[in-house]
Amino acid sequence: MYAAFRSIGAYVPTKVLTNEELSKMVDTTDEWITKRTGIKERRIAAVNETTSDMAVKAAEKAIERSGIKKEDIDMIVVATISPDYFNMPSTATVVAHKMGLDKVTAFDISAACTGFIYVLSIAKAFIESGMKKNVLIIGAEKMSAITDYTDRGTCILFGDGAGAAVICATEDKSEAITDLHTAADGSLGDFLMTPDGGTGNPHQAELKAEASFIQMKGNETFKIAVRTLTNDVVEILADNNTKASDIKHFIPHQANYRIIKAVGDALKLEKEQVVLTVHKYGNTSGASIPMAMNDLYEEGKLEKGDLMLLDAFGGGLTWGSALLPFAGK
Repeated sequence: MYAAFRSIGAYVPTKVLTNEELSKMVDTTDEWITKRTGIKERRIAAVNETTSDMAVKAAEKAIERSGIKKEDIDMIVVATISPDYFNMPSTATVVAHKMGLDKVTAFDISAACTGFIYVLSIAKAFIESGMKKNVLIIGAEKMSAITDYTDRGTCILFGDGAGAAVICATEDKSEAITDLHTAADGSLGDFLMTPDGGTGNPHQAELKAEASFIQMKGNETFKIAVRTLTNDVVEILADNNTKASDIKHFIPHQANYRIIKAVGDALKLEKEQVVLTVHKYGNTSGASIPMAMNDLYEEGKLEKGDLMLLDAFGGGLTWGSALLPFAGK
């Protein structure tokens, strides 16, 4: 039995936050942001819109496109660093309840921007072990809730949204997820973190508010991301005797255009192979890869059998890559 990437769906909030609007909030300009990140705008969820609300909308679209009934889903895994609640209930259980799926296995994972590749690897493992048949995986983030809009080093980067996919058991090897790499280096955890609230730094009333927001060592993170991602995608292609020219769609985590371009150049990928949405959504962490894939699908550019290469790098530090065909319609 193999695991097939059967469908994709996404949800994007309606509110747009442009670089021009940000320039009125912090000391920055559209030119400065665009030059350093490639981001022009990002989407911001409504005040009363939760991570689970966005996740459900993305999931419903993915299930509708999958060809299976909602009741056939037997596991839900959500990748998020901006859950509805800190620590329980998990966002996945909230999603399951909102979808009327209260008897399925449901849990969250925390792998920051690499979250979608991590949940993809979990779905593959559960299906190939025979434990599950149809797994709903979701990357959903309300990054605006954990972003300090007085810190120009981070607030220019992040946006909100959700992406979902249905991974199904199949006996057709041509549909199977080819390979996945996931890894982490906890010694570099302070490069990208939210310091407040856990047992490592219990919340205290006198702690400054910014301790609850994302903190990032931008230059250090950029340098190690380029090197690590390049090495990882080169390795996964070599492991599977695949050439860069065989890749139909390179769908990287949409963090920074310069990182994406550096990795693409290292692989000698053509412009049309590289999927870019960072300019309009910013960095949506674990939601960015499925959101980008959904755009590709809705534009009619993602077809059954297309070989995709995914890669991501995030807090933890975590990173990963995936090589797989699209097994949808």
